[in-house]
Amino acid sequence: MKIITPTNNWLQTRACAPAYSGWVLAGIAICFFGAAINTMAGWLYAISGVSFALLTVAAILPPRSLVGLTVKRRPIQPVTAGDELTVEIEIHNQTQQPVNLLQVEDMLPFVLGKPVQKAIETIPPQDHHRWVYYQPTQRRGVYRWHTVELVSGAPLGLFWCRRQRECAATAIVYPSVLPMTYCPLVDEMGQEESYTSHLRGRPQQTETTGLVRSLRPYRLGDPIRMVHWRTSARYGELRVRELEIVTSGQEIIIALDSAANWDAENFEQAVIAAASLYFYAQRQNMQVQLWTASTGLVKGDRIVQEALAATTAQEDANRPILEEYPLIWLTQNPLSLSSLASGSRWILWQNTSSPAEPVGVNRDYPGIIVQSEQALQPQLQKSWR
Repeated sequence: MKIITPTNNWLQTRACAPAYSGWVLAGIAICFFGAAINTMAGWLYAISGVSFALLTVAAILPPRSLVGLTVKRRPIQPVTAGDELTVEIEIHNQTQQPVNLLQVEDMLPFVLGKPVQKAIETIPPQDHHRWVYYQPTQRRGVYRWHTVELVSGAPLGLFWCRRQRECAATAIVYPSVLPMTYCPLVDEMGQEESYTSHLRGRPQQTETTGLVRSLRPYRLGDPIRMVHWRTSARYGELRVRELEIVTSGQEIIIALDSAANWDAENFEQAVIAAASLYFYAQRQNMQVQLWTASTGLVKGDRIVQEALAATTAQEDANRPILEEYPLIWLTQNPLSLSSLASGSRWILWQNTSSPAEPVGVNRDYPGIIVQSEQALQPQLQKSWR
């Protein structure tokens, strides 16, 4: 079997290969021809001759039916991990004859899924067939593949051939974004005195000044000074003031330590955390940017999502991070926390072999140590105080 399969594939891609029925008919034709030689019976010669003629026609027609076919692909729209990619392919018949009994295979990369097949009964002359299928996704990433295979055994199915058509595809799967309603790590970013004014030469604009917008129930980690005591006494529970925040002088950088060595699952969680923090900060009307080792500082919804979809651990550090900027540092290396700029935050993932309290954790700046056995979203929403 190890010899037959490669040989059969080689014949199919370069000429055509006999199917099981083709081998059977060839064996019968040889037997009739041998009997005809022994008996000199004309009718045996006729049967063997017709059989060989059928085999010849069946070997010539399948490759010829694929000559005039071209394949075009529509751009694939990006999706979020867990959603389905919509893949659209058009097979054009540029000949004056219909093409029948065609099989099309889209050769997906193995990390995305197995090749997807489609059987087409007929494509009229000078016409095309539109094929749309939906491919489920599991993980974020940028997936590329280049070929579509056309397979035919028409009209008799005695011989099969396959031909590849170049048809490049790029599918971008964005990381998931957690639906966070609050995140103290981001909400209180920049409340230390004058880090913004130190960097920008402008008066500090903090998130604790402004007009009262509304009152909401107290959440763990809210500053006591923001409690509205009169309303709290009326409702019998703590109520906190929400302010119209002026944040024009505040900039947040979500920095993913993608140049470091990571555990695979931890890195996927870190990418999800980076995407979730970025879009949460945007919803809070903050000026936010993303940093990775390969891209440097980027901003904009699509650019950030594509950067996070493509990022990998142990990337080449093409764009060094600006050390004077405060940031939210996502890492698996506790030793890197000692070099953070003033006003920074951190989120640390641990290896399974790491101690409960990693060596090198910088307690001067608040942060979160992610526990692998717990869900990520509640850990990002917990108070660091």
